[in-house]
Amino acid sequence: MRKYLDANIIFETKDKDKKSWLEARKCGIGGSDAASVLGLNPYRSSMSVYLEKTNDNNIINNFGKEFINQSSLSKKDSNIVDKETNYKMELGNKLENFVANEFTLKTGKKVRNVNGILRNDKYPFAISNIDRSVVGEKAFLECKVTSSYNKKLWEKEVPIHYQIQCYHYMAVSGATHCYVAALIGNEKLTIHELKRDEEIIKEIMDLEKRFWQQCVLGGELPLPDGSDDYSKVLQGFYKDSKQEELILFEKEAVLNRYDDVCGLIKELDSEKKTIEQYIQMQMKEYEIAYLGERKITWKTQERKSLDTKRLKEELPEVVEKYMKTTTCRAFRI
Repeated sequence: MRKYLDANIIFETKDKDKKSWLEARKCGIGGSDAASVLGLNPYRSSMSVYLEKTNDNNIINNFGKEFINQSSLSKKDSNIVDKETNYKMELGNKLENFVANEFTLKTGKKVRNVNGILRNDKYPFAISNIDRSVVGEKAFLECKVTSSYNKKLWEKEVPIHYQIQCYHYMAVSGATHCYVAALIGNEKLTIHELKRDEEIIKEIMDLEKRFWQQCVLGGELPLPDGSDDYSKVLQGFYKDSKQEELILFEKEAVLNRYDDVCGLIKELDSEKKTIEQYIQMQMKEYEIAYLGERKITWKTQERKSLDTKRLKEELPEVVEKYMKTTTCRAFRI
């Protein structure tokens, strides 16, 4: 078995198709999963990771396999999505190669592909798939591509969810440090170095271990994370209600905080609308405006909608024929 630093290469990724690679990823928590498990990934929920790793039978029974696969498309539409996904992956690989080459030109450090999924016996629940190893150092390189909107953040530091990914990779691989090279808006390459931090690594891996043992292997749902995925799963599990009452013994501070959050949302929404109105006053009849690097549009749009009130009055039998009933549980405090 090949090795990379302290890790074994358990799956060779070179020339493997996407389906095989995705299936192999189910055997552990990957670097791109780590921040989601910790609830610190703004783009992906812990519930999404749970569904991917388990294919929970209860959820499949409630929602069908399309929910697990994040798709209920027809075969024709699915083929279109596959082509788009394959193109994105191909483009991603090309940009990754470009970023890696630019990193070498800027730093003089040589890098090479590892082409494998890594696992360390110390953390059997964790796997890693690093972008490049750095020749002559116990280090790896992560290649990122982001938009110019994230320029200020990336110039300051590596975003927290990517930091967690890198610490996860350091834990599994045994690397002492890593480099993160980000191509920002096709205009600038920024490079950061992260050094191994045992305290941070221990905290991340402890939380991952708990998630793997309790949720993936133990069948417990992850803690609520505010995601749409989580709400859909709860609606599926408990879609049939019974008209009975229940006394909750939770601390009332939960509802007090709920009230505080609702008040903050109302205040922030009012402030958001005030800013929008101020800008609209400046734009007047103009459809497009620019403020710094930001583009603002205020365009006239037309929308056609069905006059359901008139339809019910004039053709009630047609309305009844095409009426569809859906059920859900409405939550109110």
